[in-house]
Amino acid sequence: MTLAEYDRMANAYRQGTADHDVSQNIAALLDAIEGVSPYAILDLGCGPGRDLLAFTELGHEVTGLDGAAELVALARAETDCPVLLQDFLALDLPAARFDGIFANAALFHVPSSQIERVLADLAAALKSGGVLFCSNPRGDNQEGWVGGRYGCFWDLETWRALVTGAGFVELHHYYRPPGRPRHEQPWLASVWRKTASGQPSR
Repeated sequence: MTLAEYDRMANAYRQGTADHDVSQNIAALLDAIEGVSPYAILDLGCGPGRDLLAFTELGHEVTGLDGAAELVALARAETDCPVLLQDFLALDLPAARFDGIFANAALFHVPSSQIERVLADLAAALKSGGVLFCSNPRGDNQEGWVGGRYGCFWDLETWRALVTGAGFVELHHYYRPPGRPRHEQPWLASVWRKTASGQPSR
């Protein structure tokens, strides 16, 4: 139902998000990646391709992924990037392929019963020491349907436990939009490094 809703609103979604400034989030991912660029980036939940273009313009090798067929079609039409049509709950990604994964406003759609497995899939797709960026609407661990789409609204402590349990160490986190009081910052952004073993950190 969530994917069907994104398919239904694909063009409106593209128009409504085209001017969203997520440069802070893009920089947070890229600044945390070690090694020499260009980097291999997976844009998880790439939507119509706005951020694919941003990463490409910065010189990186970026692959898009989305579960909504209409959004994938838009992204393929508007970028020269490879764009995978995959449900987050059935990811089929190459092992140790990416330097970074950009999950901007994406992983909160994964139900709590599946999030640990999905995070483990993402860890497996990262190179050793690779970086995962996440931005999710924060809350008090509520879960359910909002406007035709399913969402989980984690608090920092719960989200930290989930991602740490998948084999990551936290680098830092912040709240968005920048420059506002905390009660006007509904988004929790966090940056994580895959541990060398890919096993939960202690």
